[in-house]
Amino acid sequence: MIEVDFRLARPGGFSLECGFAVPASGVTALFGRSGAGKTTIIQAVAGVVRPDAGRIVVDGEVFFESARGIDVPIEARRVGYVFQDSRLFPHLKVEGNLRYGERRSRAAERRIGFEAVVDLLGIGHLLARRPHTLSGGERQRVAIGRALLAQPRLLLMDEPLAALDEARKAEILPYLERLRDEMGLPILYVSHALDEVLRLADTLVALSEGRQVAAGPVAQVMSRPDMLPVLGRFDLGTLLECEVVRHDAAYGLSTLAFSGGELWVPQVGRAVGGKVRARVRARDVALALTKPEGVSVSNLLPAVVEAVRALDGPYADIALRVGEGQLAAMVTRESVARLGLRPGLAVWAMVKSVAVEGSRPEAFELGESPFRSGAIT
Repeated sequence: MIEVDFRLARPGGFSLECGFAVPASGVTALFGRSGAGKTTIIQAVAGVVRPDAGRIVVDGEVFFESARGIDVPIEARRVGYVFQDSRLFPHLKVEGNLRYGERRSRAAERRIGFEAVVDLLGIGHLLARRPHTLSGGERQRVAIGRALLAQPRLLLMDEPLAALDEARKAEILPYLERLRDEMGLPILYVSHALDEVLRLADTLVALSEGRQVAAGPVAQVMSRPDMLPVLGRFDLGTLLECEVVRHDAAYGLSTLAFSGGELWVPQVGRAVGGKVRARVRARDVALALTKPEGVSVSNLLPAVVEAVRALDGPYADIALRVGEGQLAAMVTRESVARLGLRPGLAVWAMVKSVAVEGSRPEAFELGESPFRSGAIT
C-alpha cells in the first residue's frame, strides 16, 4: 500500500490536509483544480517538501513519520519523477539521457532493462537525436524512459501532458497505458484533465483547495455527489465499466454492456469482449415518467430513483438505480416538483450522450434532448 497522511501549511495562507491509502500498483490519480495541492502531495512523497506532521509509507517502508523523527533523504527513496516539461539534458543525445538514468541505479537493482524501456516507449529511432529536434510528445517519452531506468519503486508524474497540444497528448497516451499495463510499477499521476484521469487511473484521490474530498476506485469516486467542488456542476456524472458486446457495421455503432443494461455508441476500436470505460455526465441524462416513444435518443433505460439532492442554484442531483448499476441525472428543482421525483419512483432515463475512453465526448452524442410532455432535461 501507499499511505499518505499529513498536514502542511505554507506562507501566504495555503494549507494542505490529506489522508489516503491506495494500492501499490496501477495508477492513482491526484485530481483537482489548480491550487488544490496535488503537486505538493507528490513533492512530499518524493522528499522535496517536508510536511509539518504526519506519515508517508510506500510498500511498507516509512519515508516520513514526524512522531518518530523519520525523514528518509530524497536519494534513498528511489522514486522517479516526471515533470510537466521534460527537463532533458540538451548536450546529450537521447541515448545519453537514458543512460544517465540507468547510471543512477546499481547494477544489481536493474530489473527494468534498457531495451525493454526503449521498446515500451517506442523511442528506438530517436536514440541518436538531440532533445531540441524532438516533438513535445517525444521528449516526454524520453523523460519517462530516463525515470524508469533509474529503477524506481514508485513513479511520480506531475501533469506530464499539460504542456502538450491535443495531437501530442493523443500520441503519448497509448504509451502511458502500456506503462501502466506492462511495467507493474505503481504510479502517482497528477492531473486536472478529466479525460486523462478516466483513461489511465485505477484509483482516484480528489482534492479541492487543500482538502481531500474523496479517495477510492475511480468509478466509485466519480459517481459521488460530493465531487461537485472538484468537477463543477456540469461535469458531475457516472463512470461505467463496460464490455463491447457487438458491432453494427451498417450503422457504424457498437453496443456496450454494463451492470445496468446496454448502451449504443458510435463504433469503438475494440474487439467484441474488449473492456472500455464510458462516462455519462449527469446533465446528459433526461428523465421521463413513461417510456418515451418517437424520440431521437437511442439509449432508454428503466430506472428507479434512489435519492434527490438539491444543488446550488436551480438544479438537483438525482441518483438512479439502473438494473444492478447506478446512474446520475441533473435536472431543475422545478422538474423535481412537477414530476414528483422521489426515492422509489420508477422512471425512464434517456442518455443523450456517452463519452468512451480515448475518444472526444462530442463524437458520441446520439440524439438530442426531447422537448415533449413527460420528458425533462
